[in-house]
This record gives sequence, structure tokens and C-alpha cells, in this order.
Amino acid sequence: MRRPKPSGEAEQQHKADVELAGRRGDLLRAAREAESRFRQAQDRNAPDAEVRRLAEDLDAALTAAMRAAYAAQRAEIGPRGYDDRIFRRKKMATPAVRALTAEAEHLLTLRETHRLTGIPAVPFDPAR
Repeated sequence: MRRPKPSGEAEQQHKADVELAGRRGDLLRAAREAESRFRQAQDRNAPDAEVRRLAEDLDAALTAAMRAAYAAQRAEIGPRGYDDRIFRRKKMATPAVRALTAEAEHLLTLRETHRLTGIPAVPFDPAR
């Protein structure tokens, strides 16, 4: 029996994921820098508008880093994982994929925690 070849769509998705996964280090660095700017603004009691803008920047950076981490996970699984669920499940159990999954889920948790507690509310102005 021969292994089935991945579809053309799966190959394209895999190529896109490999490209995004290649930028993962830069996106993680950008997220660290965004968090640093956000924490510095909080420490110096910056105006609410500035803190909110930096909080939204951090949210965007965490989202991009998380997406890159999930793309790295899919890229590590390979193009067959897009079409063959059994192949995907087997690859998900390998140590390399498990480490990438843990990183992606950690970033997801950071982003969701930041969204729930870190983004300051916009003050209500009834005159607007």
C-alpha cells in the first residue's frame, strides 16, 4: 500500500504555515517589547488613552505570536496532517509537536488573560 499524497490545498496551507512559523521568533520578540512598553506605561502612571493603546498593541502582538506558534505546530505535523486526521493525531503525540502545542496554548492563555484583565476600559463620556 502506498501512502496517499496530500492534496494541493494541503500543500498550500502547509507552505503558508511554514512561512508564518519562520517569523515566530520575531513575533515573540515583538510581543515581549510590546509588553515592556505596556508595563512601563503602567508604572509611570501614563494617561489612560496611552495605556489603552499600548494594551491593544500588546493584544495584537500576542495574537500574532500565538498564530505563528499554532502555524509552527501545523508545519511540524506536515502537509498530510491537513487531510488525514489519524496521521495528525499520531503526530500530535510526538515530543516536538507537544512542545509547540504547549507554547501555543501558553500564548493563548496569556492573550486571553490580558484581554480579561489587562486592557483598561474606555471612560464613558455622555457628551459625545
